[in-house]
Amino acid sequence: MKIPPAVAIVPLLVLLLTWLSLRAINPDAEMFDQAIGELDRFAMMENALYRDVYSARIGTLRNYDPLVREIDALHGSLDRLRETAAIDGETTAAVAQIAASIARQEELVERFKTCNALLHNSLSLFGRLSVSLASSNLGPAVSAAAAAMLQLTLDTSAAAAREVADRLDDLAKQASASDNDFVKAMLAHGRLLHELLPEVDDNLKAIRAVPRRPDQDALRAMLQTRKSASRTAARQMRWLLYAISLLLVGCLVHFGLQLKARANALRRRAAFEHAIAGISMRFINAQPQDISAEIDRALSTMAGCIGCDRAYFVWTGPSPRRHLWHRPGSDFAPGWPDGAYELAARLSNAVGGVLHVPCVVRMPPGENKEACLAVGLGGWACVTNVDQAGGRVALGFDAIRRPCRITASGELSLLPMALDTIVHAIARQTMERERARLETRLQQARRLETLGTFSSGIAHNFNNILGGIIGHSEVIEERLGSDARLESNLGGIRRAAERARDLVDQILAFGRRRDAHREPLGVRALIAEAASLLNVSLPPGVVLSIDQPPPDAVVSGEPSQLQQVILNLCNNAAQAMENTGRIALDAQMHDLDMARSLTHGELGAGRHVCIAVTDTGRGMDQTTLARIFEPFFTTRSDGNGLGLSTVREIVREHGGAINVVSAPGQGSRLEVWLPCMQGKVQPAEADMMTLPLGHGETVLVVATDQARVLRDEEMLAALGYEPVGFMTADAAVAACRSRPERFDALVVGHFGSAIASLQLAAALHDAAPDLPIVLAAKFAQEIGADTLLAAGIADVVHWPIVAAEIAPALHHCLTQTRFDAAAAPGVARGARSLAH
Repeated sequence: MKIPPAVAIVPLLVLLLTWLSLRAINPDAEMFDQAIGELDRFAMMENALYRDVYSARIGTLRNYDPLVREIDALHGSLDRLRETAAIDGETTAAVAQIAASIARQEELVERFKTCNALLHNSLSLFGRLSVSLASSNLGPAVSAAAAAMLQLTLDTSAAAAREVADRLDDLAKQASASDNDFVKAMLAHGRLLHELLPEVDDNLKAIRAVPRRPDQDALRAMLQTRKSASRTAARQMRWLLYAISLLLVGCLVHFGLQLKARANALRRRAAFEHAIAGISMRFINAQPQDISAEIDRALSTMAGCIGCDRAYFVWTGPSPRRHLWHRPGSDFAPGWPDGAYELAARLSNAVGGVLHVPCVVRMPPGENKEACLAVGLGGWACVTNVDQAGGRVALGFDAIRRPCRITASGELSLLPMALDTIVHAIARQTMERERARLETRLQQARRLETLGTFSSGIAHNFNNILGGIIGHSEVIEERLGSDARLESNLGGIRRAAERARDLVDQILAFGRRRDAHREPLGVRALIAEAASLLNVSLPPGVVLSIDQPPPDAVVSGEPSQLQQVILNLCNNAAQAMENTGRIALDAQMHDLDMARSLTHGELGAGRHVCIAVTDTGRGMDQTTLARIFEPFFTTRSDGNGLGLSTVREIVREHGGAINVVSAPGQGSRLEVWLPCMQGKVQPAEADMMTLPLGHGETVLVVATDQARVLRDEEMLAALGYEPVGFMTADAAVAACRSRPERFDALVVGHFGSAIASLQLAAALHDAAPDLPIVLAAKFAQEIGADTLLAAGIADVVHWPIVAAEIAPALHHCLTQTRFDAAAAPGVARGARSLAH
C-alpha cells in the first residue's frame, strides 16, 4: 500500500523536533557539571590525604585508617570520573593519567606508612632511653645525641644527618663495655632514626612530587571547554528550534488558509451542485414549451452561484439555440458569445472540454489576449463540445474587468455536468415534441380511418343516388331534342354528378390510402373548370374574380382532388364572408432558389405555382389559425370540419405546402403551392421529383407478403434509398442484431395485427436501439403514443405503403436521428486550464 507523503513526513518531523528539543536542553551539561564536581571532590580527597600524611609524619595521627579511607575515596572518585569525564579519547587519556598518579601516590603512601610507623616507634624508644641515661656519666653525650636527633626530626638535611651520626659516634666512644644495654639500644634506635628520618622525608617529597595538579587542571580545562561547546551547541539548537517553530507556525497558517480556501471551494461546489440538482428537477417538472424559459432561469441561477457577470448557452447546428443572461450594465459585445467556441478552440487547442482563464490581464501578450479584452473579459470559464452532427455547443461564464472567481477544485469541474443538464433538457424537449408529433399523427390517422369507414359505409348508397341522377340526365338529354339551353344545363348536371361520383371514389381512396392516379394538369384549365362550377354554386352575394394563370403552369396531380382543393377553399371563403363579399382566385409562377418554410409545410428549391384564394371576410385570430386544418374542427354550427383538413392532405400528397395569411377584420388569403412540371415529364416521375429523396441510406423493410416486399423495395429505390427486404420477423431481427451499423432506418409492415407489428418493432429496437423505425399500420385506433415510443417507433404511415407518405416519413426520421445525436454529444471532455 502506498503511503501518502504527508503521513511519512509527520514521523520524520516529530523525530527532528524531539532531537532538537533534547539538544536544546543540553543533556550533556549535567554530565559535565558532575564530572567537574567529581574532580573537585577528588582534589579535596587528595588534599585530605596529604594532610593526614603530614599529620602522621609529625605524629599527630595515631593510626592510618584515614589514609586508607582517603585512598579508597580517591579510587571511588576516579571510577566516577571515568563514568562522567571519559567523553572522548582526550579526556579518557587525561583520566588515565590521573589514575596513574593515584596509583603512584598509593604506592608512596604505603611505603610511608611502613617507614613512618617504624620511625615513630624508634623515636619514642630513643626518647625514653635518652631520658633514662641523662643522669648517668654519659649524660652530656646522650643529651647531645638527643639534641642532634631532635634537630634531625626537624631538618633531615645532610648536615643534620652528619651531626646525628657524629653525636652517636661520640656516644659510642664514650660508652665502655661495662655500660648497660640501654646505651646499646639507644645507639641502635638512633642509628635507625638516622636512616629513617631522611628516608621518610624523601618519601613525603616524592608524594608531593607526583604531578597531580597539572593532570587535574588539564582534565578540568577539557571539561570546561566541552561544557562551553555543549552550551553553545544547545544555544544554537534552541535558536534552530525557534526558527523551525516559526517556520512550522507559518506552515500551519499557510495550511490553515489553504484549508479554509478548500473549504470555501467545497462549500461553493456543494452550492453549485445543489443549484444544478434544482435546475435538473425544474427541467424534469417543466412542460416542453417552458424549457427555453427554464434554460434562461438556469443560466441566471448558475451565474449567481459562480458570481459572474454574463452567462450564455450557444448551440449551432441543425436546430440552433441561443440563451443569454447578463447583469445590468454588462451587455454582450458585438459578435459575442457567437465566437466563444472559436476563441476557446484557439486558447486550448482541443476539440472540447473545460477552459479556464482566471485573469485575462495575466495572459501572455498576443492575439488571444487582445481577443479576450475586446469582448470585455476579465476572467472566463467555458465548457465546449462538438456533437456527432457537427454542431458546436458552448456554455460560458464571463467576469467583466475582474478575475474569475471559479476555482479548479470548486465549480470548474462541474461545468460539464451543467452543460449536460441543459443538453439533456433540450433532448427531453425534443423527445416530448416527437411524442406530441406522434400523438398528432395517430389522431390524424384515427380520424382518417373514421373518415374511411364512414365513406365506405355511405359510398354504395351515394353512388346509387349519383347513378340515378346521371341516368335520368342521360335519358332526358336523349329525349330533349335540340333545345341547346336545356341541353347545356343537363350537361352541367351530368358533369357535376360525374364529378361527385369521382369525388366519392377519391374519398374512398383517400381514406384507404390507395395510390392516386397522377397526370399532367394545366392550372389554367383547372381553374377555369372550377370557376364554371363555382359560378353556379356560390351564393348570389359573392363575387368571384379570376386572374388567368400563365399558360405554362403545369402540375402533376389527380384532377378530382385538385378540383376539390379549389372548390373547398372558395366555399370556405364564401362562408367566412357570410355569403356576401368578393373572392379573388389567381395563380402565379415562382422560381425558388432555396428551400422555403410556409405556415403549413416546407418547399424545396425549384419552380412552383401558387394558387391563392383571397376573401374579404372577418379573418381569423392566431388560435383559429393554429387549428383550421385539424379534422372536424370548425367555427360554424353547421360545418363538419373536413373541408380544410382534406385540402391539406391532398396538397401534402401532391408534394406541396400551404401558406395562410389572416388577421381579425382584414380577411384571409390561403395559398396553395404546388411543384411545377418541366417539359414532358412522365406523371409518375414528376410526382417522385416533388418528394424528399434519400441519399443512398440503407433501409430495412420487413413484411409477410413477398410481392409487397418487392414492390416496396422498388419504391424505396426510386426514392433514393437502398432497400433490404425480409419476409420473416426472425430474419430481420437477426440481421439487425448481427450488423446494426449496416442500416440507417427500419420499416415494419403489417403482420396480421397491430400487436404483432408492435412486438416486431420492439424486438428490432432492442437489437438496434439507435435506428429509427417507421411503422406501417392498417389500423391505428388501438395504438397509443406511449406504446409507439416504448417500441422505438419514430413515425407511423398507413399500410400498404405509398411513396407520398413513406418519403417524408423517412426524411423526417433520418433528420431527427441526426438531431438526437446532436442532443447527446459523444465527444469526450477533459478539463484544461490556460497557464499564465
